[in-house]
Amino acid sequence: MLTYDLDAEGLRGLNEALQKQTQETNETQWEVVNPKGSHAIAVGLDAPIDVTVHGSTGYYCGGMNQQATIRVKGSAGPGVAENMMSGTVIIEGDASQYAGATGHGGLLVIKGNASSRCGISMKGIDIVVHGNIGHMSAFMAQAGNLVVCGDAGDALGDSLYEARLFVRGSVKSLGADCVEKEMRPEHIALLSALLEKAESDAKPEEFKRYGSARKLYNFDVDSNTTY
Repeated sequence: MLTYDLDAEGLRGLNEALQKQTQETNETQWEVVNPKGSHAIAVGLDAPIDVTVHGSTGYYCGGMNQQATIRVKGSAGPGVAENMMSGTVIIEGDASQYAGATGHGGLLVIKGNASSRCGISMKGIDIVVHGNIGHMSAFMAQAGNLVVCGDAGDALGDSLYEARLFVRGSVKSLGADCVEKEMRPEHIALLSALLEKAESDAKPEEFKRYGSARKLYNFDVDSNTTY
């Protein structure tokens, strides 16, 4: 295991070292200490490595992630896992606004609460929030799954496309063209798998599903992964 002191050695050196890792690397376990809320920690990774950040981070932590598993033992600022493609990002605390924005794939887990615009314009990412989410979450969400074990704020799923939204608690209000939908057996199975991956003991039968009424947009559902 490699330990990197961010306070002593600097952010540029950390990201350069992590981005140099390849599929064949034997330097697979990294620990980052003294992050002190620094921005853009562990961005642009493209190798199957594990990175644990001991403390809270600033904006865009884990952005553009591919393949890596990034765990933050603290909270994260705006835009965590922004434009994520694959891999896993786990936030042990809370996340600020637009967590998982434009994410194309992979899994983002927030074990605390998420602020406004969680999952905005998501394009295939799976997001599981153990707590609550703020207003305008899943705005223009195109594909993927947003799972909320707590409550959701105003305008959930406004201008939604084909993403699936699952909320266990209350929803303050639904956005334009977002409606409650039937929970079928395939949704229970999907939700059960996501909750297990996210280390949540919530029961899938306790959730409601929300999706697009399909009255607002001009969108080809068969091409939803290409937008």
